[in-house]
Amino acid sequence: MTASSHTTRAHSFNAAAAQYAANRPSYPPALFDAIEDLAGRSLTGARVADIGAGTGIATALLHARGADVVAVEPGEGMAAQFRRSLPDVPIVRGSGNALPLATASADFLTYAQAWHWTAPSHSVPEALRVLRPGGALALWWNTSALDVPWIDEQTVRIGRHFGGDGIVDRNGSGVRSALADPTGRLHFEHRRVRWSRQVPVDRHLANIGSHSIFLVHGEDNARAFLAAERDHLLAVFPDGVVEETYVVELLVAIGS
Repeated sequence: MTASSHTTRAHSFNAAAAQYAANRPSYPPALFDAIEDLAGRSLTGARVADIGAGTGIATALLHARGADVVAVEPGEGMAAQFRRSLPDVPIVRGSGNALPLATASADFLTYAQAWHWTAPSHSVPEALRVLRPGGALALWWNTSALDVPWIDEQTVRIGRHFGGDGIVDRNGSGVRSALADPTGRLHFEHRRVRWSRQVPVDRHLANIGSHSIFLVHGEDNARAFLAAERDHLLAVFPDGVVEETYVVELLVAIGS
């Protein structure tokens, strides 16, 4: 992905923030158990900065866990949707490459579906600056469970139609850790958390349609793919209820 296309895809969510908020999957409680286990401390009462917070899907769960959360989000559209969803949680504009946060001010920095939009040459030293000694950097991604045949087949169809790189879904943990910090300054522990949800077929289509690869290829192109995909899905799920299965890939590193 070129720098310009990376930026275009990162900014594409702002025009689709409501669709994103309504249809993207959440995260299971077991994920936050794993974060606490790897960090060696509770989220309850901890000072947490959720970076690239988007519409607040992860932020809301961290807040419900008892964390003292501040959100950081670069996009105007996503931040506006966040404020509508979570009016009582503070949010500031900024990115992981230049955090608008004080040095040694956070017990946790969290990046849900967001670290790959940063430049690690900037976001790694920024994370180490903002974390308190012994604080934890937690990165995670909801990835599609490619061992489920219909999900793997759908992923292949998306790649063929849009020329997707599949970087988030298909990287193993070792490759993912190297991509997260090419400098090797961080030592990541890795966990996987598998979970699923059942949603109407149209919500599933709205979910995948909120991904950047759809958003940057134009409405007509996306609409044509999603119409054909609906027929594929109804052949597998004739009752119109899709079981989405995810594997959350979690990386946690402890700051010095």
